[in-house]
This record gives sequence, structure tokens and C-alpha cells, in this order.
Amino acid sequence: MRPLLRLPQLLRPYWKQTALSLAALLLMTAVQLVVPEIIRRVIDVGLIGSDTRFLILAALVILILGLARGLIAFWQRYLSAWVAHHVSYDLRNRLYDHIQHLSFSYHDHTQTGQLISRCIEDVRSTDRFTGFGLVELLRVSLLIVSITILMLLDNPRLAVIAVLPVIPLIWLTARFGSRISGMFYNVDQALGELSSRLQENVTGAQVVRAFAREHYEIRRFSRANRALYHQRVKVFAEFAKLFPTTHLLVTLGTILILWFGGNMVLRGEMTIGEIVAFNAYLLLMAQPAQQLAWMVNLAGEAAAGLNRIFEVLDHPPEIQSPPDAVRLPPLSGAVSFRGVCFRYAGEAVPALEDIDLEVQPNQVIALIGPTGSGKTTLINLIPRFYDVTRGAVLVDGYDVRTVELTSLRRQIGIVLQSSLLFSDTVRENIAFGRPDASEEEIIAAAKAAQAHDFIVQMPDGYDTIVGERGITLSGGQRQRVAIARALLMNPRILILDDSTSSVDTETEHLIQQALADLMVGRTTFVIAHRLSTVRRADLILVMERGRIVQRGTHAELLAQGGLYREIYELQLAGQEEQPPAVVDGLPGIS
Repeated sequence: MRPLLRLPQLLRPYWKQTALSLAALLLMTAVQLVVPEIIRRVIDVGLIGSDTRFLILAALVILILGLARGLIAFWQRYLSAWVAHHVSYDLRNRLYDHIQHLSFSYHDHTQTGQLISRCIEDVRSTDRFTGFGLVELLRVSLLIVSITILMLLDNPRLAVIAVLPVIPLIWLTARFGSRISGMFYNVDQALGELSSRLQENVTGAQVVRAFAREHYEIRRFSRANRALYHQRVKVFAEFAKLFPTTHLLVTLGTILILWFGGNMVLRGEMTIGEIVAFNAYLLLMAQPAQQLAWMVNLAGEAAAGLNRIFEVLDHPPEIQSPPDAVRLPPLSGAVSFRGVCFRYAGEAVPALEDIDLEVQPNQVIALIGPTGSGKTTLINLIPRFYDVTRGAVLVDGYDVRTVELTSLRRQIGIVLQSSLLFSDTVRENIAFGRPDASEEEIIAAAKAAQAHDFIVQMPDGYDTIVGERGITLSGGQRQRVAIARALLMNPRILILDDSTSSVDTETEHLIQQALADLMVGRTTFVIAHRLSTVRRADLILVMERGRIVQRGTHAELLAQGGLYREIYELQLAGQEEQPPAVVDGLPGIS
């Protein structure tokens, strides 16, 4: 239940509404506590004393109190719901904002479904407790304490007898609360796992169907669903064990009052009105006491949800601008790697070792090598997606760890092998990096990327909505829109990560034309591109096992022999055996 101690900091911005809600709660509780005393006087004065006028007056007072309680209850519920929904709104925004700034290393080891579950289900459980459970828990606690004090003031001996069953009830509820939070944490984890399974399957629907793995995926989802089912059953089994016990203890309190109080009435130590009022107080306590377990249940669920929420919020972004960050001026495009070593979190083997490289502005640098040789890792250090383990990466002489991230990344354009487009218009996708771009600039970028012709042929032109991840466009169309997106940013440093390997020859030719325009006057890093681009590069880096094993121009590397010549000869051999359209790449490299 410790995470609930952080709830006040979430309520702090709405302390006025929270204070009004608590004041309404106190007033509503006071109205409830007055009624049993009125009933006692009705019996002792109105009925036994045959005072009709008092009976009418008492009935009017009870009616007015009932109306007042209903009005106060409405405002109290409204205010608590208002506060709860604002807290949920703030939490979701904080989570989303924080997730945007978490480093790539965090996302490398975190399931997307778990993050989605925390943003939706865990925030919802906090909302339920803040808007209903917390208020009811306070009301129940307040009623129990107030009724106990009133009964002690009225008849201490009978009060002690009546309250005896409440003591084990509170003890059992406290034990229940200490266990239930951990159980709900397991429920939330299982729900996150289920969300991950669903997200993976929906995202990879084409792959699942292409390999006829529907039944396998159904079984995987079923296992995750059953795990969630078992965790939920454990929670409600625990709750089911407590509920009959609370009912029994409350009933026992009523029996004790009727037995001992009845004997006191017979001995003349109490009036009938007093014992009726006493029993009314106990019945007033009975319902909240029985609800106490349910309130603790909601509290446990909220504690587990807040625990998972703060696990994310308390995780500091590893990659962020330093307090005294330098805002980069327009770059010339010089890039330096000085003694760079890098190891992914949790990995024993370094991904990069002893990388030294000086790149001049406007140079084209090609990186080739086997899968896993560290090409993508190397370029990911330039926009500071990761921080080096040792050494430094510099742009125009600035260490990327000392500069403002936004000013760095806005001057770097990236085109990936499979570029992600958002479910939005073509225009918004192109202008993603520059939302203030004019219509003329967007169209100019699309024309330069060889994308304008197919865009204007679409049903709504630039206002056409592309499907999720751009699925309604072909691979080549997505790439050209992605190139237009990069071109519109007018980056000084351009990164092309295997951006034509998955398209046909005709589309590749169009993309190559777009890339040729995009690369002019920019420092460009090309990963495992087509041989024509590799040949034209100012510098070719051959990577193997995280190291640069060869460097030079195409002619120099051929003369050196080694891995580059092996790859070159393999490609030429492949071209002799297969049609050029099929082998116009670098087999065995990524």
C-alpha cells in the first residue's frame, strides 16, 4: 500500500476541490450521525410520551436532513469524480510525455503492451480509487470512529461489548490489504503481457498469416489470457474468504447489543429509545464495515497500479540534454568518432570497439559488413540515440553529449529500410519533422523525392489518409514519402539505413534518383546500400564484429583484398547466376 502515500502529490494541484469534497464528506457524515439520536427521542418522547407534535416535528427534521444529505452527496460525488478524472488526465499525459523521452535502451527491454497497459489500465484503477474508493474509505473510517465515540459517550459498557467484533474485523481487513496489493500487481503484469501478445499479433498480422501460424498465435494468446484469469481468480478468492467473515462479525455485534442491551432495558438501566438508537448506530456502522473489505480491495488495485506507473515515471531518461546544454548553430556536417566503444545494457560483448573516424562535411560514407557487425549501432550514436560507453562522438567539434538534443536531431535526417508512417494524411506525414512547413515546401519535397506523381493520383491527393504504419501504400511509396519527410527537414547530416533493399528494381531506380538529390550538399552515411552507391562513396567502411576492419574508396579496397573484395566477388558471382534485378544488392550483408 506504500505507493498510495504518493497520492497526495497527485491531488495537490486540485487541493481546493479536494478540500471541498472532504468538507462535504464531513457534513454528510454528521447528518447521518444525527438521525439515530432523533429516532431515540421519537421513541422516548414522541411515542412513549404520546407527543404527536414532536413526532411531526421529528418527521420534518428527518425529511429535511434526508434532502440535505442527498444534495451534499451529489456535490461530494461530483467533486471527487472531477478530481479523479483530472488526476487520471494528468497521469496519462505525464506517462506519455515521459515515455517519449525515455532512451532507446529502455524500450529495447520493455514490452510495448506493458507500457500501453500502464497508460490505460493502471491509470484507470487509480481513477476508480481516487474518485470512489478513497472517498468511501474515508467515509467508512470516519463513520466507524465517530459511531464508536458516540456509543462510548452514551453507554461505555455496551459500547465496548458492541465494538468487540469490530476489532478482529479491522485486523482481518489490514491483513487483507497487505496481501491484496501484491496480488493486483501480478494481475497488472499479466494484463500487460496479454496486451503485448495482442499488440504483437495485430502488428504482425501479415507475417502470422503468411506462415499460417494463426493456431500457434491463438495458443500463445490463450496462455497469456489464462495466466491473467488465474491471477484474477486468486484475488477474488482472497476477497471471497474475507467477505463472509465481515458479515458474521457485524451480525455478532448486533446480537450482543440486543442481548446485553435488552437486559439493561429490563433492569431499567436503558430506555427503549436508547437501545434502538444504539442498534441504529451499529447498523449504520454495519454497512460501511462490510464495505471496508471492498474499499481495501480497490486500494490494493490502485496501489499496484500506482506502483507500476511510478516504475516508469521514476525511471530517469538516460539520454537527455544536460542542464548547461549548448544549442547547436547550423551545422557544416563534420562528424568525428574518437576512441568510441559501446556496449548494450546487459550485454557482455561490446557492439563497437575502438572506432576512430573523421568525416568531412558533404562526404558520403558507406558502411558495409555482415549482419551484427555494428553498422546501425554506429550511426545510432550520431543523433545520440545511445551514449557511448567510452570515447566521444562529435559533430562540428561539439560532443553530442553536451548539446541540446532537439537542436542536434533537427539537423539529422534518417531514412530507414522500412520507414514508419503514421495513420494521418500524406501531407502530415511529410511535414512530421516540420509541422510549420508551407504547402509549397511540402510539394517541393515530394517532387524531389519522386513522390508527387503518385500522391496526386490518390483519391484525396495530399489529404489522403494512409493506413496504420502506412500499410495502404506500397513499400516504394512509403520510402519516397519518408525521403520527402527527411528532405523537408533540410538536414545537414543524412542517414540512409538500407533504404532500398526491399523494393523492386523500377522503384529502386526512382528512390535512387530521390536519394541522389537528397544527398547533394550533405554529409551522408549509407548502410549496406546498392553497389552503385557504394562505388560512388567518398569513403567505404567495412565492419566486422564491432570494428572497422577496412576503409578506403572502392578502388582502394579492391586493391587491398580482404572482406570487401570477398563481398564484391560474391555479388559479381551472384549476378552471373541470376537476373540483375534480383541480385542488385550485397548478399549476406545488412
